[in-house]
Amino acid sequence: MKALVLTEIGKSEIQEIEKPIPKSGEILLKVGMVGFCGGDMNSFKGLFPLQEYPNILGHEVGGTIESLGSDVPNHIHVGEKVTVYPYLACGKCIACRKRQINSCKENKTMGVRRPGAMTRYITLPWTDIFPSSKLSLRELALAEPLTVGFHAVDRGRVSEQDNVAIIGCGIVGLGAVASAVNRGAKVIAVDLDDSKLEIAKKIGVAYTINPSKENLHEKLQEYTNGDGPDVIIEAVGSPQTYRQAVEEVAFTGRVVCIGYAKKEVEFNTSLFVQKEIEILGSRNCIGKKNFPEVISYLERGKFPVNEVISKVISIDEAPETLANWAANPAGIIKIMIDFDR
Repeated sequence: MKALVLTEIGKSEIQEIEKPIPKSGEILLKVGMVGFCGGDMNSFKGLFPLQEYPNILGHEVGGTIESLGSDVPNHIHVGEKVTVYPYLACGKCIACRKRQINSCKENKTMGVRRPGAMTRYITLPWTDIFPSSKLSLRELALAEPLTVGFHAVDRGRVSEQDNVAIIGCGIVGLGAVASAVNRGAKVIAVDLDDSKLEIAKKIGVAYTINPSKENLHEKLQEYTNGDGPDVIIEAVGSPQTYRQAVEEVAFTGRVVCIGYAKKEVEFNTSLFVQKEIEILGSRNCIGKKNFPEVISYLERGKFPVNEVISKVISIDEAPETLANWAANPAGIIKIMIDFDR
């Protein structure tokens, strides 16, 4: 069967691999849809420090259970549509000992530090699947990146009393938008791409700002009655947006960092002290909490699924598509491989 393999920096190719057989406690999943993560593009460009080469890419999955290994519980059924929890924790490091396994020091994400899902069949533990009889495979493939945004909102302790600015409206940022709106917060979406801001409006943000056309500081002050946002979620990963988050957050506010900055960031650290702000990292998601939340949210039809899927391709088109995306990322939110094309 075909698989998309990132062989080295700047190179991917289709390779033939063997169809796996489920072991005890595992299921065989027939992959229907799998999304490209922004991390895949950065890995292709050599900008993601955790990426291992060569590796089969892919961890945003919608699939159907094909068969069951032994010792799989009776409530798991062949034919069920599921999405996948793609993270593997070591169980031994300090984060795991504190039961914060999403931050495992030795975390092995599918497609990053172990083989991923950009192939027709994969095996995985039955405990790593989340089913939905209501969602399509493309909706299920959107669940994982949305969970990352939902977890960031958890980290920011967002409530209905908060003004929340989300800088960056890619798929993870839009997940944060969806979660914050769902909690009743007043949400301000910030992005350089007006089409992404239009999607944020459909999710329910109160305001949008395009800093290439408007003064970010003045607009944030206007929309928060001069206070600045109580919470800012940074979902871009650039030195400029990291600094903006610290500079624009309200006194006693909270900054949540999702994006990986590609270069070192210089801060005016006096702002940390003067404002007494909290700066919080946010990594991956809490599977048993965030996946059910996102699936329930998607099942209510509140998320503009079709608008965020920029392109659907076949596996054979994947190497060229990945190279083109890395060269020209503008306007792309989510690219998916459809294994039935």
